[in-house]
Amino acid sequence: MSVDAERAITTFQKESLTDALILEIAPLLREHYQEVAHYLDIELDPDWSQYFTVQANGALRIFTARAEDHLLIGYNCYFVRHNPHYRKSFQAANDVIFISRQRRGFGRSFIAWCDEQLRAEGVQVAYHHVKAAHDWSEILVRMGYDFQDKIMSRRLDR
Repeated sequence: MSVDAERAITTFQKESLTDALILEIAPLLREHYQEVAHYLDIELDPDWSQYFTVQANGALRIFTARAEDHLLIGYNCYFVRHNPHYRKSFQAANDVIFISRQRRGFGRSFIAWCDEQLRAEGVQVAYHHVKAAHDWSEILVRMGYDFQDKIMSRRLDR
């Protein structure tokens, strides 16, 4: 299927975290982990109770991409709140974003749609982090995002 045909049958929506959505996300999350995890020896084990708590506090945004048959093929999750450094600024920090490897080609339009949803609710700044080994920051730059930070990690248990 061509990328244009794929885009034509992909829909985007804002969804709430539910047990049913977690079941749908699980296969994509495993695919995501296998593709981008830096420390594959650290088990993927989301603490869904924390996500439900964040959602109950009004600070979780989950946007999904679905194929024509309603199959979940991508997700984009943010934590949205007033920034503690700039308390008058409502900001969105991306937690995870992923599109199934077999269904890619609409990422830019998905992010643009998510940005519009966040803008409509008063978000002033949206942040994305990009893995060094899977750098797709050029897409974000073309969309108007600026490079701001480098995030470093170090294993302390070795």
